Amino acid sequence: MRFFAVVVSLFVFASQAEVPSRAVPEAFTGLNYQKAAYGEKAMVSAANPHAVNAGLEMLKKGGNAIDAAVAIQLVLTLVEPQSSGIGGGAFLLWFDGQTKSLTTFDGREKAPSAATPDLFLDKDGKPVRWIDAVIGGRSVGVPGILKMMETVHNDKGKLPWEDLFGPAIKLAEEGFVVSPRLSKLVSMKMNPGLSKLSPAKEYFYPNGVAIKAGQKLINKPYAETLKLISKDGTKAFYQGILAKNMVSAVQNSEVAPGLLSLNDLRNYTAVERPPVCIDYKAPDDVYQVCSMGPPSSGGITVLQILKLLEPYELEKSDVQSLETVHLYSQAAKLAFADRDKYMADSDFVNVPSEALLSDAYTKQRRAEISQTTDMGRALPGEVGQGLVANNVSVEQPNTTHMSIIDEYGNAVSMTSSIEMGFGSTVMVDGYLLNNQLTDFSLRPEVNGFPVANRVEGNKRPRSSMTPVIVLKDGQVHAVIGSPGGSRIINYVGYALVALLDYGIDLQKIVDMPRISNRNGKTTLEKVDGMDELAEGLSKMGHEVTLRSLTSGIHAIVKTKKGWQGAADPRREGTATGY
Repeated sequence: MRFFAVVVSLFVFASQAEVPSRAVPEAFTGLNYQKAAYGEKAMVSAANPHAVNAGLEMLKKGGNAIDAAVAIQLVLTLVEPQSSGIGGGAFLLWFDGQTKSLTTFDGREKAPSAATPDLFLDKDGKPVRWIDAVIGGRSVGVPGILKMMETVHNDKGKLPWEDLFGPAIKLAEEGFVVSPRLSKLVSMKMNPGLSKLSPAKEYFYPNGVAIKAGQKLINKPYAETLKLISKDGTKAFYQGILAKNMVSAVQNSEVAPGLLSLNDLRNYTAVERPPVCIDYKAPDDVYQVCSMGPPSSGGITVLQILKLLEPYELEKSDVQSLETVHLYSQAAKLAFADRDKYMADSDFVNVPSEALLSDAYTKQRRAEISQTTDMGRALPGEVGQGLVANNVSVEQPNTTHMSIIDEYGNAVSMTSSIEMGFGSTVMVDGYLLNNQLTDFSLRPEVNGFPVANRVEGNKRPRSSMTPVIVLKDGQVHAVIGSPGGSRIINYVGYALVALLDYGIDLQKIVDMPRISNRNGKTTLEKVDGMDELAEGLSKMGHEVTLRSLTSGIHAIVKTKKGWQGAADPRREGTATGY
């Protein structure tokens, strides 16, 4: 594999040349550009400095990466409520520094047991408008992140459970300063339900006015929620008064009441699953790239893209060359076509993971790529899966990712989400509930054939979250992931190739513009210097669009100077180590 997928300027430069950095997208002002962080023993990269500090506090107390992840997520629920929270779900990769083993944990939400394939159909049997599906109780799945974190902590954690809650409780009680990003998303009403449903509208629009950057926001109900969970464990959340409050909020939602029940909460379990991995061969090194399998589609799709591109000698072209960008887009189209047809909850459908990543199938699909002409919309390949139809759903980019290395050699790569910004906007006990059920296909069948990712009771909706850990010689080499809806796959895929093939500085990789293709248009991040590339792609038959691409890559890599951490300037995160 010889590929780097980000374009910075009009200047052509060789793969080993110094890469220009700090190309500022027009869609952003005041980006959070930082220098890369370094640490000998440990490193944390996450989406908010309060959360990073909470994670570091746990590590410096003698805790490990799992302890840090719990503390970070509890804080993110408070300070970054648009992106994730205890009312949502997550996928976690864990590398054990002692046993040198890697495993994954599935904390994805589940559909209520009473949910049926027609959940999002109107009285005429047609899917409701997407925005009508998102808001209210109907879209709420059983939250999984707390159960997953408790399950992993019970087995892997070092610090007492109660200790992990201190930073978040203190911030909730004493207040935190509203960030510019949070303020902007509230003021622009990116989720119209936020200003309509109580108690969210009173919290985010006190006295009818949107919260402003710089003001202090206190959330005592969330502090009380955390105190209960810290004392009694997640039993308080899944069976106690918090569970009753959640079910009442969903079933009595002012908009689109939902089906969540106490039994759904009581019966939820997190699942340990094997990772999906491929060997990735660079000129002088062999890496093992590992990610999350189903119900996430992200891991398999990224690995498919890498395998499709591997034989091309992309190093003979410049890293921003028209040839390289074209080939990447074609590989992405093929992988996304398979994703839309085959990816779903493997506990409910037979996902052909091994077949999709096999050498024979990859070779067959690669033959569909022309090096000179865009293929148009790719069709899914045939892997003996029977008759299933393509998915019909829309994923939103408001997710979060954290990457953690501790002094014991352990690593965590965790991506979490409540789906659309501010989720369903159903708020209870100080936190927002997810709208992850809209990650199912709103249409259960197409032309008489069932959609693999259709709604079914107790099923987990398909996701694009792509937490990744890269191993070299059996040790952690890199930890990476990003928010971004289905574009996560491209954000992570580009960064991996840049890092592993070209050895470009991690912070520069995180800073530079994005390119994306999800089996449709080739989308370039709207920055100065992209017009020439856009014109060249258009001449090859691409439909090209330029727009803002709000990734949120948080990553760590092993270097000669120790662990290097980087945070995406498009969001508000930081990286800090020691």
